[in-house]
Amino acid sequence: MSIDQTPLTGQERLAELDLDQLRQLVGLVEHDGDGDPFPVIGWDAVVWAVGNATQAAHLYQAVWGMELVAYSGPETGNRDHHAYVLRSGAVRFVLTGAVDPASPVADHHRRHGDGIVDIALEVPDVDRCVAHARAQGATVLVEPHDETDAHGTVRSAAIATYGETRHTLVDRSRYTGPYLPGFVARGGVTAGPRLFQALDHVVGNVELGHMDEWVGFYNRVMGFTNMAEFVGEDIATEYSALMSKVVASGDHRVKFPLNEPAIGRKRSQIDEYLEFYGGPGAQHLALATTDILATVDALRERGVEFLSTPESYYSDPQLRARIGHVRVPIEELAARGILVDRDEDGYLLQIFTKPLGDRPTVFFEIIERHGSLGFGAGNFQALFEAIEREQERRGNF
Repeated sequence: MSIDQTPLTGQERLAELDLDQLRQLVGLVEHDGDGDPFPVIGWDAVVWAVGNATQAAHLYQAVWGMELVAYSGPETGNRDHHAYVLRSGAVRFVLTGAVDPASPVADHHRRHGDGIVDIALEVPDVDRCVAHARAQGATVLVEPHDETDAHGTVRSAAIATYGETRHTLVDRSRYTGPYLPGFVARGGVTAGPRLFQALDHVVGNVELGHMDEWVGFYNRVMGFTNMAEFVGEDIATEYSALMSKVVASGDHRVKFPLNEPAIGRKRSQIDEYLEFYGGPGAQHLALATTDILATVDALRERGVEFLSTPESYYSDPQLRARIGHVRVPIEELAARGILVDRDEDGYLLQIFTKPLGDRPTVFFEIIERHGSLGFGAGNFQALFEAIEREQERRGNF
């Protein structure tokens, strides 16, 4: 199968993205998926458990420029929780907040704070994926089943991954509704132009000694391949370090970097996350944009805080020599604290927010790719040092 025959997800079609745009946004590559034992089309939704979904939905519309498209709650017969479905380009978030104090959503939030419950994936054959996953030792949390309403039928199932995170597998090829049966269409007001167009990758943090276990899980269960590996000396300071490996679907549309702490003199950012999240979980989401300058400017104006980058980063002659020409002057990047990295395929621009909620856990990365298929390896040192400065300010270093 050539890249031109690669299917688009429903979200990508709604966002009017084409394969050329996805090549730039997320580093899509050619892949013949006919022999995949666990075929994955792409991202379906990122489902969050939050302390107040009603307020969070307003925040993601007003600050992050997302569009409210669907809703489920007491008014629709869902007595357990509110669920707001928001979209930006091909990115779909589902924000859930408990109504019933005994709700599993409330239990999850008490343990972990605001965080990601479910990284849902669109697949062409739920039953085939579940059969393969079960044969490879995965825990099936929800068996394949149909849900139907006036808009058609969705078939789905769910398997467990690290911590209390799950992957719901969704086939919505026979469905035309706004999200899932039980949801109603809901409109909202977005704040200006779209700030991000696609989801590039989702990073998971796991305990010391468990990274290879979960890399093996994605290799064995989902047929993902290894893209990159970073050992302690690659991402380290005088005080702390981490280990990271990246697994990806065949066409690189779905990418999962997996981190574990490495032994150091002080607690690393991964140790801090594991303590305050209460175990393994999704650490950050990388949101892909075609104009990182405009996106960062808009977000800063709306109050989003980013990690700071020292001026010495931009005056480093080795950096200047390595990155070569990029689409904007280095002074423009320095004014915003945007990092730049180059590999054999091209370059990328990236920046990281501070933690999104009360706990020092989940955050966002904003990324703009120009051919690069990497993750900013040349920036890891600067990023790690920036996070350590924030840890020290919080008293958790």
